[in-house]
Amino acid sequence: MINIGGIISIIFFYLLILFVGIWAGRKRESGSESEEEVMLAGRNIGLFVGIFTMTATWVGGGYISGTAEEIYGKGLVWCQAPFGYALSLILGGLIFANKMRKQGYVTMLDPLQDSFGGRMGGLLFIPAFLGEVFWSAATLAALGATISVLLSVEQESSIIGSACVAVAYTLFGGLYSVAYTDVLQLFCIFFGLWISIPFALQHESVDFQRNFTGPDGIVHSATDWVGSLDPDYYWQYLDYALLLIFGGIPWQAYFQRVLSSKSAGRAQVLSYVAAFGCVIMAIPSVIIGAVAKATAWNETSYTGPVPLTDEQTRMVLPMVLQHLTPSFVSFCGLGAVSAATMSSADSSILGASSMFARNVYRLIFRPRASEHEIIWVMRISIFVTGTLATIMALTIPTIYGLWYLCSDLVYVILFPQLLGVVHFKRYCNTYGSLASYIIGLLVRLSGGEPLMNMPAIIHYPGWNGEEQLFPFRTLAMILSLISLAAFTQLSKWLFENGILAPHWDFLRCVVNIPEDVQQVREPQEGELTTMTSEAVKGYSSTEEVNGRVNPGLSLSPEDDDLRDGKYKNKKSSVENVSQTNF
Repeated sequence: MINIGGIISIIFFYLLILFVGIWAGRKRESGSESEEEVMLAGRNIGLFVGIFTMTATWVGGGYISGTAEEIYGKGLVWCQAPFGYALSLILGGLIFANKMRKQGYVTMLDPLQDSFGGRMGGLLFIPAFLGEVFWSAATLAALGATISVLLSVEQESSIIGSACVAVAYTLFGGLYSVAYTDVLQLFCIFFGLWISIPFALQHESVDFQRNFTGPDGIVHSATDWVGSLDPDYYWQYLDYALLLIFGGIPWQAYFQRVLSSKSAGRAQVLSYVAAFGCVIMAIPSVIIGAVAKATAWNETSYTGPVPLTDEQTRMVLPMVLQHLTPSFVSFCGLGAVSAATMSSADSSILGASSMFARNVYRLIFRPRASEHEIIWVMRISIFVTGTLATIMALTIPTIYGLWYLCSDLVYVILFPQLLGVVHFKRYCNTYGSLASYIIGLLVRLSGGEPLMNMPAIIHYPGWNGEEQLFPFRTLAMILSLISLAAFTQLSKWLFENGILAPHWDFLRCVVNIPEDVQQVREPQEGELTTMTSEAVKGYSSTEEVNGRVNPGLSLSPEDDDLRDGKYKNKKSSVENVSQTNF
């Protein structure tokens, strides 16, 4: 039977979110349609809003529901996400936030395209884009399942309705709308879940002294919600931990917050405070998971199988809300889950659309596109991305499997290359990037993916017939990082020593450097000197720093070598066309 009261409450909540999103979108400066205004809120996000929207980077529907599920299924020891993502925010602040914000980048892909060129940047866009889209689809699917449990409505209707609201205010206000709705959504998550905890703890079917049979068929103590770690799984445990910590950094949803900060120092502060917020926001879900573990489900209104199957285990949070709390409390909890989902979905949709409009459409297809055109491309991309995520959530049964695989690719492919171009730019070129991409991808796919029924091609040490216990994801990441530096140095050695002729430098990044991109001299402090001969084919990602730098001007990493006179024997004319003062 459809719960009319619940439907009314969820409609009210969605209208409230939509109103806040539209109101926030009006905060843009009158008539301002620049990339910075829409994609980065004019780099003018305040400290309070910044902390909330940075925390909402990871605190989504999958975060709070997954935490409760893991506590119920394996215990706190295996609940790595809150601590892993918190550490990823801290390390992101330490390693990347300061440097990238100082350079004035607009998207995460900007430094990669500055170093490797537009086409390689387009290739790197693929795992970044897929990760964001599948993340949105996974959260929408989780929300649809939750609403269908609590309100007895069709899952499809709830997914479509939630997606429409998230797309609507993101389309209207860009990062302003996303950031300000994150504030409201995090309040709803925190208070909505905390309100339900006292009622759940006092339910007569909850007894922390009772033994119970878990989903693994083993009798456990209800108080044993901490769990344990078998020595055979130490390496796999480490693999997942490193995946969460370092794979949680190279996401556009995170860097959009970093790059929208007023200063580099502010970006670091937001990362550190948000790390603390991630841990705090996980506490209610941890308690709910422990309550679910101590519940005799056959003594509640629940009529499904006992012990809970894997399908029910994934839904322990909405089940606690439905069967252990009064209706009005469960509606508050439902609002919390809805808020968490939209706070993640809108960020991912905006992030994917920003990367496409700026790093694919503008750099590869339309270098001379005006900012007005880019903004409209981004808006169309928001609609298309939201539609694509919704279709996936409705039709693909293995959304979580796809998202896990994309998360692995972000860790294996994007993290090493982003680390390289930000801190070790001299040891990175396009040949190294391409080799790193291919090697990391092949090694990761060789390990298989059980959630997608992908068989393992290589059985690494510790293979138990079903899963890899060896940290092959981290191995793939390390090999990708080594390949980046090794193939970069190898390509330089081959060309610079004449072993390969210059015309074989088909990626044009070692000796066969285009004659229309040269630099005359070392820039003096406070100025940037670049040159081009035909209408520019690229642009500098730092064009927004302290005023406009001519769009379309970019340099390859090897221009440092040109500046040192390494290629003085090249028969090319050098002209100083533009000089831009910071």
